[in-house]
Amino acid sequence: MGVTGKSLWDVRDSSPIREMLEFNAGFAGSGAALSYQSDKRPRKKVAVLTCMDTRLTALLPAALGLKGGDVKMIKNAGGLILNPLDSTVRSLLIAVLELGVEEIMVIGHTDCGVQGMDERTVVSHMVERGISRRAVLDMKAQGLDFHQWFTGFENPQDSVRDSVKLLRNHPLMPEDVAIYGFVMDIGSGELKRAV
Repeated sequence: MGVTGKSLWDVRDSSPIREMLEFNAGFAGSGAALSYQSDKRPRKKVAVLTCMDTRLTALLPAALGLKGGDVKMIKNAGGLILNPLDSTVRSLLIAVLELGVEEIMVIGHTDCGVQGMDERTVVSHMVERGISRRAVLDMKAQGLDFHQWFTGFENPQDSVRDSVKLLRNHPLMPEDVAIYGFVMDIGSGELKRAV
């Protein structure tokens, strides 16, 4: 029973989540997880900030020669850092200050879904999905800056440069942490230095 008191299997019958849970039951029972064991500290002492794009799930580790336990992988929409109080910054600071990370790679990619995104389109999609305009206005009244939160970027190189600059100049980031920026070609997997 979960926290809510519902069964693990209390999901839609045809849901991909149900399929994943069924697979998990067999996986957990087989002892296969033992081959994935590693330390909580990354072996390479590197944190990677990148996009949540599904194409990067297998491509990025393969293109960098990574195995489980090598790096701390932090993903979000666009691989962006929006402001100095962003939860991504919190994760990177914890990786540096508590988990031994000495270098950070910010990796954007070509053909990103966040590229060219704008707040008006996102808000219209909310309304289409049943979110009331009142809810949108209430969130704005509570201080949510929709323009900052839901606006994408023009090109990945500038986006990566902005995130690296914010990290390098962050008052809580130790100066001895090396921070680099790259853009991956989603077709070839090639990394090019952005900053």
